[in-house]
Amino acid sequence: MTEVNNTAMQEEERNVFIVRCGEAALKGQNKPYFEKMLVERIKRLLHKYEGVEVRRREGLVFVYADKKIAKDEIIHQIGKVFGVASISPAVTCEPTMEAVYATAVDYMKQLIEERGIKTFKVEAKRADKSFPVTSPEIARRVGAAVLKGCKVLKVDVHDPDVVLFVDMRSDKAYLYQQKIKGFGGLPLGTNGKGLVLLSGGIDSPVAAFMMAKRGMAIEAVHFHSYPYTSERAQQKVEELASILAIYCSRFKMHVINLLPIQEQIVMHCREEETTIMVRRFMMRIAQAVAKEKGCDMLITGESLGQVASQTSDALVCTDAVCDIPVMRPLIAMDKVDIMDIARDIDTYETSIQPYEDCCTVFLPKHPLTRPKLKRIEESESKLDVDALVKAAVESLETIEIFPR
Repeated sequence: MTEVNNTAMQEEERNVFIVRCGEAALKGQNKPYFEKMLVERIKRLLHKYEGVEVRRREGLVFVYADKKIAKDEIIHQIGKVFGVASISPAVTCEPTMEAVYATAVDYMKQLIEERGIKTFKVEAKRADKSFPVTSPEIARRVGAAVLKGCKVLKVDVHDPDVVLFVDMRSDKAYLYQQKIKGFGGLPLGTNGKGLVLLSGGIDSPVAAFMMAKRGMAIEAVHFHSYPYTSERAQQKVEELASILAIYCSRFKMHVINLLPIQEQIVMHCREEETTIMVRRFMMRIAQAVAKEKGCDMLITGESLGQVASQTSDALVCTDAVCDIPVMRPLIAMDKVDIMDIARDIDTYETSIQPYEDCCTVFLPKHPLTRPKLKRIEESESKLDVDALVKAAVESLETIEIFPR
């Protein structure tokens, strides 16, 4: 991608996109930092395209792309960046009323031809307060010019086919009619790093996505029970991770075989306690990995009451083994809402592939839904917990995950 100071390419040879920073714009004295991080994320996502330039100025980000690159492709890519509130493909002209009149008429004629629009209204603002015409007057004059130049159009201030936005700035005037919604949130990497317990199900990828949307960089830990779980089951999780990496950038996934611990639990503890005890070991191991890898907290896909290990009593038992925060962004969400997000981020179809995960191995017929911490701890006293956790952490394999 070309650097910001590259002026060789003439502006008329490029498409222009206005990118709004959303929540990052509310960060007061930290605003420049958040905007800079947003620009870096956009650059990183668009680096594969030739002739793309990204600039930050006056609270907005401007992306310039060669006209050979489809507009929809650029919009789609920018829209994946956390922190982007909206995107507007725009046309530009010199910041004079005469230039704006001519550009507005040409722009609206094109919309008439492409979409058959019949009504419009104009909204204007002047970021450059030294410009001698006020915003309402700019809108009135541009509207008059469009009516004169496009005889088929009428003004409708209540329900127009098109709202023509005019943004007067010191360097250019920008005209556009779309505000395409982005994911919003905060730029990735502005809010620490968390370790997500990533399974092959629907929930944990959505949880990772939602925390990344709040600016948190992620790593992942995945537990399997090979040979009870297949290599294809792990491949499924790697596919899910590669989809997440589209939004979260590349990250590391640490893979651990939980089978030795599960066998010890089944051998020495009550059957109905298996699920909650396995979960406690997973949290212990994940916490040890998180501390070793510099992660500030754990992230899980648990939703209150969804399964036996996610009742309030069960969550109390699992959290008792942790001394770092556990983030559960889905805790109060309905399954239907979680599934909708999974579809939106394209993880759903992969998640529902019928490959087993470690949680289905040695699954008790009647798992405890109201476990008591004291009794669970008594059962665990039959195991060498520290040695089992240490062996699991030492056996981990790390996979570098790249965007699909």
